[in-house]
Amino acid sequence: MNFLAILSHIRIKDAVDILFLTAVAYHLYLWFQGTKAFRALVGLLALGIIYTAAQLWGLFLTTWMFQILWQVLIILLIILFQSEIRQVLERMNPLQAFGWRRRSQPISAIRSFSETCFLLAKRKIGALIILERTDRIDELITGGFHLEGEPGTELLLSIFQKESPLHDGAVLIREDRVVRAGAYLPLSSSDGLPHTWGTRHRAALGLSERSDAWVVVISEERSEVSLVRAAKVQRVETPEALFAIVSEALRPPVVHQTLLDRLRSLIAERWRVKLGTLAFVSALWLVFAGQQNFEVTLQIPVQVVNLPARMEILQPLNPHIKATIRGLRKDASTIHADEITVGLDLAMAGLGQTRFRITPDQIVLPNAQVHVVRVDPSEMTFEFKPKPVAPATVPGP
Repeated sequence: MNFLAILSHIRIKDAVDILFLTAVAYHLYLWFQGTKAFRALVGLLALGIIYTAAQLWGLFLTTWMFQILWQVLIILLIILFQSEIRQVLERMNPLQAFGWRRRSQPISAIRSFSETCFLLAKRKIGALIILERTDRIDELITGGFHLEGEPGTELLLSIFQKESPLHDGAVLIREDRVVRAGAYLPLSSSDGLPHTWGTRHRAALGLSERSDAWVVVISEERSEVSLVRAAKVQRVETPEALFAIVSEALRPPVVHQTLLDRLRSLIAERWRVKLGTLAFVSALWLVFAGQQNFEVTLQIPVQVVNLPARMEILQPLNPHIKATIRGLRKDASTIHADEITVGLDLAMAGLGQTRFRITPDQIVLPNAQVHVVRVDPSEMTFEFKPKPVAPATVPGP
């Protein structure tokens, strides 16, 4: 495949195609990074590369087996990762851009909540508290009992004291209210986690890998307070620090940025990941672009034949046509005008003006994989005049 020829015919809509898929792939990477679904996507990518290579090399049996495998695999992926797929679709909801979405309200007593977390740590009472943000996490957690109350000190102490039947589970805070207690979270499957982390830390990390929820973890062994967000664990030293972080999460300040600042942030933030994603999508597009239907318009000189000997062409002296050629991009993009022949038979020409039709059948292409779909002009008018007769020579004396 002539990649240079394909690149030389890249169009604006091709660039838009690449940039759009780059944005989609980049956000999918951010959403699925560190999850089981991400590992499955990497495995699918490896299988896709093998399948593409088998097609290019003409491995019939391997290609046939992969075609059967894809049909079963897609159904299995939808069943296994239905929650991840639902979250992606929810995040891509276009109504969110217009503000038509549920917004988490700030906790009315954030400072009291922060002090309560450190009070639990001081008393060596372990706790797991979920601060739900944009993503609904009901389908990610299991068990527990539905409650309705304010996240005050008395309620949290009564839930997480060791004698309580709910102390091993997590508390869910949604829109300034405790709505669930004793819930269980999905454990993180990431490798290389510290051995000092217990089940609470792994559960908080597992939930943050699958949603944008923030989880406060209170360790009863070390009397530490940690905040887990975006699959990262951050130790919090003081109630004031926790208050500042939670306030920022639930009541984000309005920042006015100029267009230049937004563009700079768009390019500079995670630029290595963005550049790698762009390179990957561009390479993928280049591999599959050759199988795309493609049209190219070339200006081709017309070769006249069978011109009567008694006439000559007055105009046009250098006739040209524009031919639109269609085929797969790998075939159509490599054709040059000098490889195409257009023959026009002038045997029926007469003095003055004569009109001749030009049809696709008169155009000879270099290969049979492409064909002519349009000729402009479809008719060409020639003007002829008598050819001057050379004067007779008089023999000398």
